[in-house]
Formats: sequence, C-alpha cells, structure tokens
Amino acid sequence: MSDSILLQIDQGVATITLNRPKVFNSFNKEMAHAMQDALDQCASNNEVRSVLITGEGKAFCAGQDIQEITDPALNPGFKAILDEHYNPIVLKIRNLEKPVVAAVNGVAAGAGANIALACDVVIATESAAFIQAFSKIGLIPDSAGTFFLPRLIGFGKASATMMLADKITAPEADQMGMIYKAVPDNEFHAVAKATSQKLAALPTVALANTKKALNQSYYNTVEEQLALESKLQIESAATEDYAEGVAAFMEKRKPVFKGK
Repeated sequence: MSDSILLQIDQGVATITLNRPKVFNSFNKEMAHAMQDALDQCASNNEVRSVLITGEGKAFCAGQDIQEITDPALNPGFKAILDEHYNPIVLKIRNLEKPVVAAVNGVAAGAGANIALACDVVIATESAAFIQAFSKIGLIPDSAGTFFLPRLIGFGKASATMMLADKITAPEADQMGMIYKAVPDNEFHAVAKATSQKLAALPTVALANTKKALNQSYYNTVEEQLALESKLQIESAATEDYAEGVAAFMEKRKPVFKGK
C-alpha cells in the first residue's frame, strides 16, 4: 500500500489515515487507489468490525490534487478521476458491511467533504469546516455530494451551499444535521476513538443490515422497504449475536457480541 494511505487495525477498529499532509491530504491517482485497497482489506478482514477514516495534519481532505489535473503529463482526465478514483471509494464505503466513521480533523473540501458525508457516522472537531468548493473553479459537486447533502440538510440549503461554496463550520454542520456531532478540539480524538470502539463491540451483522436498509430507503416504496426490513430482520435474528443479546437481556448483564 502507498504511504499516502495508512492502515492500522487495533481491537476491531481499522483506522484509515489520509497521509499527504503537505497538500492537505488531497487525492491523486496513487492515493485514490490506495484508499480503495484499504477499504477492500477492511471488507475482507473478519477482525475488522468498524472503520475510522481520518486525516494526518491540519486537514481532513482538500479533495482533488489540483497539481495533478493541471499537469498534462499527470492528468488522467475527469472521466477516469470519477469512474476510477472517487466513485469506487464512495461505493465501497456504502457497501462495506461494517460501520464507517469519518473523523474530520480539519477542513474537508470538495470530494473530501463528500467522502466524509458518505460515511455512516461523521464526527468533526469544532475547528473543522466543510466546503463544497467546486463552483469556485467551474465544476459541479461530485463524489455523491449531490446525492447525500440534500438528504442530510434539505434541497434548498444544499443548493445554496453548493452554488455559493459556503464555508460551513463544524458546529454549523452539527446544528443543521449535516454531521453526527462536533466536539471540542481537545476531546476530538478520544470521542472518535470511543465511537469507533463502541461500534466495533456491537452486533456487526445487525449494523450491516441496518446499513443495507438505509441504502435502499432512498429508492424503495413503503411496501418494498417493509419487505426488505422483514428479510433483513430474519437474517439478523439467525445470528449468534442476537441469541447473545437476548440471553444478556434476560440475565441482566452486558452482552458480549462477536460479530457473528
């Protein structure tokens, strides 16, 4: 794996760190493919029960590395950038059958903001900010930003935020429902770690099925969603973790889930 992406696994939590701090963790081709590889490793490793994505240095991710797309020798073209870099990252996050936490440690701009918003839980330090920076250089929001942001904060607010390229501070993002929570800078790392560890200790199959149901809720009718809930509930009830959860409830003790 490239040094631009770091992967560490500890106590069921896989931490993926975007590691190009000199360019605010902006993505180039190498980093995008390394990110996909890290997500694939998280998907295939049964020891991983939750994933934490964060950035090294002052920024979470500034989006696309502009130097790459302005250098004729390096520029892969927008079709490749989207079809081969960002779109697979977003789909791997959404299809990963484990919860994914975005720990936004600084500015998240452009594709960096939208990759964060594609995660299941978004925690940001109060000094962080989210910027849909695309209109500043004559582009449209990508990386599923036009999909997720209107569903998080409403059509009108999303439209204005994207067109005006407003800088949204983490407390503002928290208040408008864009993210799960903004926390004081001195508490950020502890809260992000604790949240990821809590998710890793929960029944993994049930969380994966919850994620599947939420993904389909964007498209299904009520009847279709009820049928899907029934199917996924039956699957969840057949797990060892369900049996453990019921036993722990009856015995008035804390359950010990194994992700099975």
